Amino acid sequence: MENKNQEVKRPNKRKKAKKWIRFRHTVIRNTLYLPFYLYCRIVYRIKLEKYKGDKNRPCFILFNHQTGFDQFFVSMSFPKHVYYVSSEDLFSNSWISRLLSWAVAPIPFRKSTADIAAIKNCLRIVREGGSIGMAPEGNRTYSGTTEHMKPAVAALAKALKLPLAIYRIEGGYGVMPRFADKVRKGKMRGYFSRVIPYEEIKAMSDDELFSLIKRELYVDEREDKTLFYSKHSAEYLDRAMYYCRNCGFSRFFSQGDIISCEKCGEKIRYLPDKRLEGVGFDFPYPYVKEWYDAQCDFVRKSDLSPYTDTPVFEDSVRFVNNIYCKKKIVIDKNARLSVYSDRFTVATQEKEYVFPFTELSSATVLGKNKLNIYEKELTYQFKGDKHFNALKYLNLYCHAVNTVENSGEPQFLGL
Repeated sequence: MENKNQEVKRPNKRKKAKKWIRFRHTVIRNTLYLPFYLYCRIVYRIKLEKYKGDKNRPCFILFNHQTGFDQFFVSMSFPKHVYYVSSEDLFSNSWISRLLSWAVAPIPFRKSTADIAAIKNCLRIVREGGSIGMAPEGNRTYSGTTEHMKPAVAALAKALKLPLAIYRIEGGYGVMPRFADKVRKGKMRGYFSRVIPYEEIKAMSDDELFSLIKRELYVDEREDKTLFYSKHSAEYLDRAMYYCRNCGFSRFFSQGDIISCEKCGEKIRYLPDKRLEGVGFDFPYPYVKEWYDAQCDFVRKSDLSPYTDTPVFEDSVRFVNNIYCKKKIVIDKNARLSVYSDRFTVATQEKEYVFPFTELSSATVLGKNKLNIYEKELTYQFKGDKHFNALKYLNLYCHAVNTVENSGEPQFLGL
């Protein structure tokens, strides 16, 4: 006879993992569709073409990255809610980040790192029947052409076992270039150029699939002859450019449709057709693309050894400890960021921080002009005034690392 006082052991019940996909995501997406669609059409003047594939089949959507609104263009064209792979910076803004996570559940990803957790979350969403969206460049273009992509996107496409939908955005660089704060008057187009069945993807090698992705997503805005009007067309182009053909490493200042070198005074005008024109002289770079490429070539050929004790550049910045997917802790609102041949230094009111390049895992540019550096598990962020150029710090860091390591991608400067 069973002892009534004996404790009956019950089998442990594992808690069910919370689902990533929630019904509210679809409700919120459908509720906001019309106002966002009208906003895109009125402000960006974009022609959005609907997805013509199987509307009941989830997809892995890849799109080129031109504006800060690109994910909304994709959502306006695709019939169901899309879960986007998004920069970690989106998840460190207190209640705003929590609201976005609750409402649309983007997938956090640490830029310039191998984020295994992001890949696992993508696989989890696919198992639950959702669609994934991402810009494999990981960066908006500064030059008007599609930026560098990592080959790992091909392996991810195979692992997800979904049809691959290619979404092309054209004209976005003319309407809202990455360096700008104001939208220009012009026209854009967003459309699905191709849907590749998984059976076809499975039959390709990773190299073949990666080549196809790069080819399908490549856009060169020099080929678009649309006019884009703005009284501020060159404004904040100095967020992207720091190379002068006369002075080498330099600083620029932009206002209206003019950008000028602060060392030699040379002035360049940004025209409505996106061409560049020297004021009183023949400027050798007809578009930002050619100037941008010349800048990269200059960095690659630069010997940084003279800058051991003297910085190449220095700027006043807001210095922040960015705690991944939680919050940002301000260390100093007016720190001094400097870049040397082998390190970053940050001088605050209390102390000087030194970040040797050999101790950093990576660096990246976020948004229009924010710089992140990654030291082990720590992430530090720097943001200057509206004219702050974060790109130069990234390019010089990558060049220094490539020079020392002689890495497999010596030409890659981080963007």
